[in-house]
Amino acid sequence: MNKKLQYMVIIEKGKTSYGAYVPDLPGCVAVSETKEEVLELIKEAIELHLEGLQEDGQPIPEPCSTGEFVEVQAA
Repeated sequence: MNKKLQYMVIIEKGKTSYGAYVPDLPGCVAVSETKEEVLELIKEAIELHLEGLQEDGQPIPEPCSTGEFVEVQAA
Protein backbone atom coordinates (compact mmCIF):
# COMPACT_ATOMS: atom_id res chain seq x y z
CA MET A 1 0.00 0.00 0.00
CA ASN A 2 1.57 3.26 -1.12
CA LYS A 3 -1.28 5.64 -0.39
CA LYS A 4 -0.87 7.90 2.67
CA LEU A 5 -3.94 8.03 4.91
CA GLN A 6 -4.61 9.94 8.13
CA TYR A 7 -7.07 8.39 10.55
CA MET A 8 -8.56 10.08 13.61
CA VAL A 9 -7.28 8.36 16.76
CA ILE A 10 -9.13 8.73 20.05
CA ILE A 11 -6.97 8.45 23.17
CA GLU A 12 -8.54 7.85 26.57
CA LYS A 13 -6.64 8.09 29.86
CA GLY A 14 -7.55 5.51 32.47
CA LYS A 15 -6.35 5.17 36.07
CA THR A 16 -3.25 3.19 35.13
CA SER A 17 -3.06 3.21 31.34
CA TYR A 18 -4.00 4.85 28.06
CA GLY A 19 -6.30 3.35 25.47
CA ALA A 20 -6.58 4.31 21.81
CA TYR A 21 -9.04 3.43 19.07
CA VAL A 22 -9.84 4.44 15.51
CA PRO A 23 -13.51 5.28 14.81
CA ASP A 24 -13.11 4.56 11.09
CA LEU A 25 -11.58 1.11 11.75
CA PRO A 26 -13.81 -0.81 14.20
CA GLY A 27 -11.80 -3.20 16.34
CA CYS A 28 -8.52 -1.36 15.84
CA VAL A 29 -7.35 -0.63 19.40
CA ALA A 30 -4.21 -0.32 21.54
CA VAL A 31 -3.47 -0.03 25.26
CA SER A 32 -0.28 1.08 27.02
CA GLU A 33 1.02 2.69 30.18
CA THR A 34 2.06 5.94 28.44
CA LYS A 35 0.47 8.21 25.85
CA GLU A 36 3.60 8.12 23.71
CA GLU A 37 3.66 4.34 23.62
CA VAL A 38 -0.07 4.00 22.92
CA LEU A 39 0.38 6.29 19.90
CA GLU A 40 3.17 4.07 18.59
CA LEU A 41 1.09 0.95 19.19
CA ILE A 42 -2.06 2.31 17.52
CA LYS A 43 -0.03 3.27 14.45
CA GLU A 44 1.23 -0.32 14.23
CA ALA A 45 -2.31 -1.59 14.84
CA ILE A 46 -3.68 0.56 12.00
CA GLU A 47 -1.01 -0.70 9.60
CA LEU A 48 -1.72 -4.34 10.56
CA HIS A 49 -5.47 -3.77 10.32
CA LEU A 50 -5.15 -2.33 6.81
CA GLU A 51 -2.84 -5.16 5.73
CA GLY A 52 -5.40 -7.68 7.00
CA LEU A 53 -8.18 -5.98 5.06
CA GLN A 54 -6.08 -6.07 1.88
CA GLU A 55 -5.21 -9.74 2.37
CA ASP A 56 -8.91 -10.53 2.79
CA GLY A 57 -9.79 -8.60 -0.37
CA GLN A 58 -11.73 -6.00 1.60
CA PRO A 59 -11.72 -2.29 0.72
CA ILE A 60 -9.61 0.11 2.76
CA PRO A 61 -11.98 2.57 4.48
CA GLU A 62 -11.33 6.19 3.65
CA PRO A 63 -10.73 8.31 6.76
CA CYS A 64 -13.86 10.34 7.45
CA SER A 65 -13.97 10.96 11.21
CA THR A 66 -12.95 14.35 12.54
CA GLY A 67 -12.85 15.85 16.00
CA GLU A 68 -13.49 19.17 17.65
CA PHE A 69 -13.29 20.48 21.17
CA VAL A 70 -16.43 22.13 22.46
CA GLU A 71 -16.22 24.55 25.38
CA VAL A 72 -19.10 24.41 27.84
CA GLN A 73 -19.88 26.04 31.15
CA ALA A 74 -19.70 23.61 34.08
CA ALA A 75 -22.48 23.87 36.63
